Amino acid sequence: MAINKTILKAAAAAALLMVFQAPSYAIDSGSLEVGTGNQTTVVRAAVQWQWKNTAWWQSNGTHISGYWDLSVADWLEKNYNSVNGVGTDSHHSLWDVGFTPVFRFERDDRKGPYAEGGVGLHLASELYNNNDKHFSTAFQFGDHIGAGYVFTNGIDLGFRLQHLSNGGIKHPNGGVNYALVRVAYPF
Repeated sequence: MAINKTILKAAAAAALLMVFQAPSYAIDSGSLEVGTGNQTTVVRAAVQWQWKNTAWWQSNGTHISGYWDLSVADWLEKNYNSVNGVGTDSHHSLWDVGFTPVFRFERDDRKGPYAEGGVGLHLASELYNNNDKHFSTAFQFGDHIGAGYVFTNGIDLGFRLQHLSNGGIKHPNGGVNYALVRVAYPF
């Protein structure tokens, strides 16, 4: 059963609005990601807020911290409804809303190189069906690993590898992998 795209967009906009208006949860940065995988192009916009006063395993000028990531993505399936790798070459778009806690290994001044990883929850507007990969649920887990660099002006440029699947909740559980380039800017 597909979720109405209008309802999904409205829920994402309402969630973002609540975050913007809550001073204790003030947004720290916004990001844009672009990537590809399995004949699908992904464009994702997100907002992040840092875990305040968090610095685990602080040593030698580095620590582990993290942030919350709330995202909305558009997936353009380029080989929609294919069977055995042969499709209609038709394009199809679906939306995805995700919420992910992300752990980051970084320098104490939060500048320079970093490595990160996270596992979050995603809800798609409808079932993914592209290039012989099929999702049986709109709900997906999304995990990623990444690395990047934060410049002195705060611009964060990174690269992520992401996997989405329903974790075997229901079959088929084709899963899909993406390589993403990410740029974030602090507010």
